[in-house]
Amino acid sequence: MSEIAFARPVFAPPRARAPLVRRGARRWRFGPDEGAILAATAVLALTVGFLLFPGVDVAISHLFYRPHVGFFMSGDPVLKALRKSSTLVIGLMLLGAVGRMLWTWGRGRPWGDAGRRALFVVSALALGPGLTINLVFKDLWGRARPIQIEAFGGHAVFTPVWAFSDACRTNCSFVSGEGAGAAWMVGAALILTPARWRPVAVPVMIAYAVALSMNRLVFGGHFLSDILLSWGLTAMVMLALYRITFAARRLDRRRIWSAQALPA
Repeated sequence: MSEIAFARPVFAPPRARAPLVRRGARRWRFGPDEGAILAATAVLALTVGFLLFPGVDVAISHLFYRPHVGFFMSGDPVLKALRKSSTLVIGLMLLGAVGRMLWTWGRGRPWGDAGRRALFVVSALALGPGLTINLVFKDLWGRARPIQIEAFGGHAVFTPVWAFSDACRTNCSFVSGEGAGAAWMVGAALILTPARWRPVAVPVMIAYAVALSMNRLVFGGHFLSDILLSWGLTAMVMLALYRITFAARRLDRRRIWSAQALPA
């Protein structure tokens, strides 16, 4: 009786498969470019949603409003303290970043990665919440705050997102400055916190930022769309700035490598 020989399945050794795994991991890596695309997509989706259903803004704000009383939780001392705490937190984070920059300058050392991170955090606060949100959006769009519109005892007319209005002259509702500041805090925590502490520090900062932002609904200071769009717009500014700041470092490295590769 003849024997039947079965061929053994051939498997690639682990070392041969490892490069494929590493290439796949790099392919799905989430970086600043992917983050910017995600932020822009979120802004677009939120815009379409709130334009199609503008009544959502008023309905959400109405949850915290009572006739003849107004925004009934606006006098809560805990919520007032939460709002005031943002100034302290931003100040401490900014102080840490500026201190790092001065320490680098004072010792006459090259910027390095830590110096670039500190410069990025300071610049992001100035260009994001400072210039883009507070000086451009809040002063140009003229959207009245919830507490100012007729539905909540005011005299102004409700304005949907992205619509220019003369209902408010300065420091208006669109978009939320405190929401933008909260988004900056999350980004700054992600950049400044050492890697081993990020799993704890970043989720805590996200929870604080969400509470701080949504607190404005309770006071009648902002609509939900103001808050959500401020997060997306601030993220777009910060990610674009991050790309510019750290792309220069990668370009310098490539130039050094190219110079070293040239024959003598």
